[in-house]
Amino acid sequence: MNKLFTFLVVLCGTVAVAQTTISGKVITHKGKPIEGANVFIEGAYDGATSDSNGDFSFTTTEKGHQTLVITYLSFETTRIPIEIETYQPQEWKLKESVNTLDAVVITAGNFKAGDNSKAAALKPLDIVTTAGAAGDIVGALQTLPGAQIVGESGRLFVRGGESDETQTYIDGIRVAQPYGATANNLPTRGRFSPFLFSGMTFSTGGYSAEFGDALSSVLLLNTINEAEQEQTDLSFMTVGLGLGNTQKWEKSSLTFNLSYINLEPYQKIIKQHVDWNKPYQSLSGETVFRRHFENGLFKLYAAFDYAAFDLNQKDINAPEPIRVDTQNNNFYLNSSYKGNFGSGWSVQTGISFGYSQNKIGLELDKLHNRENASHLKLKLTKKFSSRVHLTFGGDYFITDFDENYNEYNIGVYQSGFRNNIGAAYAESDIFFSKNFAAKVGVRAMNSDLINKSSIDPRISLAYKTSKNGQVSLAYGDFHQNPKLEYLKYHSDFDYEKTSHYILNYMYGSNGKTLRTELFYKKYSDLVKYDSEMAMFNSIYNNNGYGFAKGLDVFWRDSKSVKNLDYWVSYSYIDSKRDYKNYKAEVTPNFVASHTLSVVGKYWIDKWKSQLSVTNSFATGRPYNNPNETAFMNGKTKEYNSLSLSWAYLLSPQKILYFSVSNVLGSDNVFGYQYANSPDLSGQFQRQAITQPADRFFFIGFFWTISKDKSKNQLDNL
Repeated sequence: MNKLFTFLVVLCGTVAVAQTTISGKVITHKGKPIEGANVFIEGAYDGATSDSNGDFSFTTTEKGHQTLVITYLSFETTRIPIEIETYQPQEWKLKESVNTLDAVVITAGNFKAGDNSKAAALKPLDIVTTAGAAGDIVGALQTLPGAQIVGESGRLFVRGGESDETQTYIDGIRVAQPYGATANNLPTRGRFSPFLFSGMTFSTGGYSAEFGDALSSVLLLNTINEAEQEQTDLSFMTVGLGLGNTQKWEKSSLTFNLSYINLEPYQKIIKQHVDWNKPYQSLSGETVFRRHFENGLFKLYAAFDYAAFDLNQKDINAPEPIRVDTQNNNFYLNSSYKGNFGSGWSVQTGISFGYSQNKIGLELDKLHNRENASHLKLKLTKKFSSRVHLTFGGDYFITDFDENYNEYNIGVYQSGFRNNIGAAYAESDIFFSKNFAAKVGVRAMNSDLINKSSIDPRISLAYKTSKNGQVSLAYGDFHQNPKLEYLKYHSDFDYEKTSHYILNYMYGSNGKTLRTELFYKKYSDLVKYDSEMAMFNSIYNNNGYGFAKGLDVFWRDSKSVKNLDYWVSYSYIDSKRDYKNYKAEVTPNFVASHTLSVVGKYWIDKWKSQLSVTNSFATGRPYNNPNETAFMNGKTKEYNSLSLSWAYLLSPQKILYFSVSNVLGSDNVFGYQYANSPDLSGQFQRQAITQPADRFFFIGFFWTISKDKSKNQLDNL
């Protein structure tokens, strides 16, 4: 018995001697104590929790070299190598995690829509629930600050830039022909159905080094990663029919939609200002196939579009209207893969092919053109830590364009070009803290057609000024090849160039968002020519220049009034250019100094209805009046358009939809075409460039068939 007692005493003494006390203090980088931090020896059960003073203490039987781990919510996990026998109590500083929801994000120049976007100013499907947009993505974007209202075009004109200065991407792969077929001074639409996309980023300037060959803007569209369920969507509209279907399997899904548009029945009822022989008709379709793998996602997107129309178009320089007969075929294929591999690595790669063919009759003359365009992309990202991410990769663009103009009884004129563009870029995201971050990058590009190279630095900074507010700065150089209309005749060009300077403030809290942004853009090396329009025998140079500066303001509120969601956009711009055949540096004819858009959506439970209203306003735009001495001295009257829509739920899956664009029938004028020579009194006569109709009425019935019997197309209207 005595021997057993002695053994237990010795054993307890040995254990007591083998234990070592580990203690210290856990604080923030500002020296404030952290209460509740978990402190422990990695791989052991020994540890403790810090108290209100940040102090911790525990004993351990471990020996030698070990790792002390400290964890706390919203702070980075810290691992410290220690030696148990020589450990001394000390203070340990934790770094705030940059992955928290309140961490700073770079917002200069970017509007985002997406469920996972902390900087989202729009909801994912706001781009298609806007009255007056008629389901057109570009039409909805024109209610955002920075975008000009150019009603005779329908394309995106951003911050003093022309529409060709904006590039469109789907899942990171470029779309060479993003707009549908149209005639001179008639608005077009984007080619893509909005319900296939889960989000978008609309960059009004200062965009990432990942993208290039665009002087003003980039529009990124992201297709849906995962279909929610199997469903069928039917659409019966005053302008046509639509059919959509989604099939879903364990690791893959397939979505397609078809659309047939025929404006002839509608235009027989509603008076038009255009003399149509054959109103616009089109057959189009899109499909997305998705396949999930263990570490990645593969997508295959394809779209086709056939459109035709025939009209008699007035021309001030022709005694009779000119007949314009157009047929357009378009096909776009896009495959992409995005996945993870190794330790902290991710890859995004893809390829696209676009084909567009136009057959245009101009009275007895014939114009045929064809464009093939491809894009190959590789992007690699390495996360060295939560604070440092490196992205690098390359692009290769191939464009093949040819055009034949057959002038009746004279002959055939041929033009065209083939251009290959290679680009490489590297960009790093650096989070100094959750309040301060930077994005630094550079892009290099070479065009073999013009035999020129460029190197563009890009940098953005963001600093969190308060819990809900932050400031962002951005600077970048941007180069772009001259537009297709010039390259088909001439190749001895340099790149056109802009430099962007942006100061952004963003505040977001409790359903309210405020964005204000000051910008300055300096243009250089713009294309000029010496003729009335760009011709095969024009003399070209890169001596053009200009600037654009201004203020954009965006305010959104979805909480102050129950069931009401609204936003207000305002833009002021001062822009001048000396380019094309301009005689001086003046404001170009697509720029309005002030634009204002108000968009509201109100849900009425009692009526099971969503009411939407959009009012867009813009001051007059300049035009050149040859009857005056000063160049570009004219100014159109102010633009104003009020649009309304009403979506009524007949049942959970059946919707009746009404909309009217330009309710008040405002006679908006976008400019004037003047005669080439004066009349007998010495005056140059003119005709106004106006809307194709006073108003646009739309009625549609939308029916969704799905297993849950609740899914509908309300978000798409």
